[in-house]
Amino acid sequence: MDLATIIGIVLGVSLVLTTIIMGGHASIFVHVPSMMVVIGGATAATLVSFQLKEVLGVIDVVRKAFFSEKIDNVALINQIVQLSKKARKEGLLAIDKEVNNIRDPFLRSGMEMVVDGTEPELIRNIMETELSYLMERHKRGQDIFISYGEYSPAFGMIGTLIGLIAMLTNLNDPTQIGGGMAIALITTFYGALSANLVFLPIAGKLKNRSEEEVIVKEMIIEGVLSIQFGEHPNTIQRKLMNFLAPKQRVME
Repeated sequence: MDLATIIGIVLGVSLVLTTIIMGGHASIFVHVPSMMVVIGGATAATLVSFQLKEVLGVIDVVRKAFFSEKIDNVALINQIVQLSKKARKEGLLAIDKEVNNIRDPFLRSGMEMVVDGTEPELIRNIMETELSYLMERHKRGQDIFISYGEYSPAFGMIGTLIGLIAMLTNLNDPTQIGGGMAIALITTFYGALSANLVFLPIAGKLKNRSEEEVIVKEMIIEGVLSIQFGEHPNTIQRKLMNFLAPKQRVME
């Protein structure tokens, strides 16, 4: 579970609620029709922009923002180095029995091609193609939340316009103008809050997760090809350590 995402959303909501409660008018900020305009309108616009199955799959995308398995890059490097030692000592075919013990499916797939004697250039092409499609799938998930983040304030403004039009048609009673104006502006409040506290931050978190996963996949590609070329394990280790953050690299 990613505590940063949860803490950020909870902290943001808490600050807004605290400010509202301190103002002494908490009840006027609860307006179901305004919520329906913002969330329903943003969902409708997103459905127009994307395929239905992509929007329905947004739950799985959200799960990646809140729950993500932490990849131990150092352990992965050590595993690749151990495979390279065995391959250098006993030959590439000797690591055939080790392939089934590899947990990472991307690394396992690459090592299977190495054992099968696939040409290095073909291995690179296959693995990079898989990586490019992975990046595209991740980008679609990010784009859905960016779409929500862009449409929510727009429909908040539309809801405000609806409220203002309704208020202006009833100017005979001046006492209702203040309340009507407040209700009209609530929709804009919902749109801005949902976009800037939920949708756009989640899109940013998904982008960061995707970039981290891409770096790991690129490291695996280099490791697999280095084993294929028969490079020395120490050379492979130094090469793969460059994919780590400088601080982590120094510690290791």
